[in-house]
Amino acid sequence: MNDKIKKQTMRILKTIIGVIIVSISIKFFLAPNKIAAGGISGIAIILNNFFSNIPVGAFMLVMDMGLFLIAFIILGKNFGGISLFASISLAGFTWVLDYIFPYNVALTNDLLLATIFGTIISGIGMGIVFNQNASTGGTDIIAKIINKYLHIDMGKSLLMVDLIVTIVAGITLGFDQGLVAVLGVILNGSIIDKTIEGLNISKQIIIVSKEKIKIKEFILKDLDRGCTIISAKGGYTGKETELIYTVLGRKELIKLKEYVREIDRYAFINVSDSHEVLGEGFKNLLEE
Repeated sequence: MNDKIKKQTMRILKTIIGVIIVSISIKFFLAPNKIAAGGISGIAIILNNFFSNIPVGAFMLVMDMGLFLIAFIILGKNFGGISLFASISLAGFTWVLDYIFPYNVALTNDLLLATIFGTIISGIGMGIVFNQNASTGGTDIIAKIINKYLHIDMGKSLLMVDLIVTIVAGITLGFDQGLVAVLGVILNGSIIDKTIEGLNISKQIIIVSKEKIKIKEFILKDLDRGCTIISAKGGYTGKETELIYTVLGRKELIKLKEYVREIDRYAFINVSDSHEVLGEGFKNLLEE
């Protein structure tokens, strides 16, 4: 299996994991408590309140397919194949759960707890999906159409659509449901951002050491990572020196610290978080 096929396979698997997590949140927390926290799932929950014999997943599937057809016509044929896969998968997995558990199965009937835990679980799943440069479709498509024709940026467009869904939820499902839906929308964005940040975080390292040649070779050969040598001057001694600059994953950082500790216990190591790294060995720049 070549690298391209392997990466695409991993991307699909991670997307599936993400949508399964989101579907669990919808089935066991949001839908049974009628928490319509934006998105196509929120619209489906509202519709299910009026047509309870039709599963939430079925509503999601029909709406997603309709919206992607509209996207194909309005936004062009290159509109997100992986997003189409993710949205259809989410609707499909939700429908499967509806079939396995035909009655509402709420893990908690407390509205606040259901909103908090449902949104956290959903946000983690959506963060995993978004990290694959995909989306769960639905209201993202509506937001893209608003962005194209009204020139309102994507973030505001998506927020507008989700807020409309929550307002409708408040009118049709009750004031309490409307309030927790707004809370869910607010929480969801934060959880998604934190999940993506956590999945992409790397460590930025600067090393000052008399054993810089050995450390450089260890980074290049043993860790199979790149590094940069930066000329510098000591502030106290005034002597010319060189810094080693590199970006590593968490596990690689542990190995590097152990190695440096063995060969130079007086070395200076500065470690900081790097929230996104694009380029060879990390996230493909062309995927952005």
